[in-house]
Amino acid sequence: MKTSKIIIYQEPSVPEINLDKIKEFIFKRFGTKIEIRENIFNNLDKDICEKIASTRIFNLKKVFEKHHPTINEILIELENKDMSNKEEMILYDGIELNKIIKKLIPKIENTQDTLHIIFTNKLTCTFDQNDFKYHARTWVGSNPAIISTTGIIEAPAKPKKYYIDIMTNISKKSIQEIKRKYKGQFLEYNDPKLLDIVEGLLLQIIFYYETGDVFCENKQCRLFNAHWQKDLFISQIENKKICEKHEKILNKMKNNIA
Repeated sequence: MKTSKIIIYQEPSVPEINLDKIKEFIFKRFGTKIEIRENIFNNLDKDICEKIASTRIFNLKKVFEKHHPTINEILIELENKDMSNKEEMILYDGIELNKIIKKLIPKIENTQDTLHIIFTNKLTCTFDQNDFKYHARTWVGSNPAIISTTGIIEAPAKPKKYYIDIMTNISKKSIQEIKRKYKGQFLEYNDPKLLDIVEGLLLQIIFYYETGDVFCENKQCRLFNAHWQKDLFISQIENKKICEKHEKILNKMKNNIA
């Protein structure tokens, strides 16, 4: 492996992601040094916060245009407020946000052999040239890589019948009833299943950074890119394994076999 050290930046608003267990999982799988650091968005200056706020997305069907943030938007970033699970979510261009984060990493650590993985509750999105609109993402980037804890909840689609019910019942009371009806069929905020999901995402990120290849077509593999919550549950919770092909590749990576 070209990676000799992995630095993980925590997101304290999501305690379900137990970083001690994450650290143990990565070390057991890859044998690399792992360091846990505080949230990378803590104690940033006004200029950086303004740049972060400028990556907000307001038009889902238009390629990124730099936003000119308001004072209130900058204050939200300065205070590092948790804006997830709100009725009107804040969307960030994941590629642009990644560029800003990269500049926050000390030059001495901005090296090929140190992989930086940032957890954040900010909802990261990327613009898809195939359908010409933004989509929420669970993770974005290579090094640094951003894992959006909000994206884990919101990006994979819920059951089709859930959306039909939501569209035909628009009152707040009805929406809560619909959520109870489908409870267990999709992830929720502060869901205890998040830890298992994150383990699979970390495998995807490390595999991508090491090989330049990402995702598996096998729905049973933890490297499968699930677009639906039901498929996410299959690959990361029910099966919770890597397919034979990728298991061999990962074992070679761990043992430094070319």
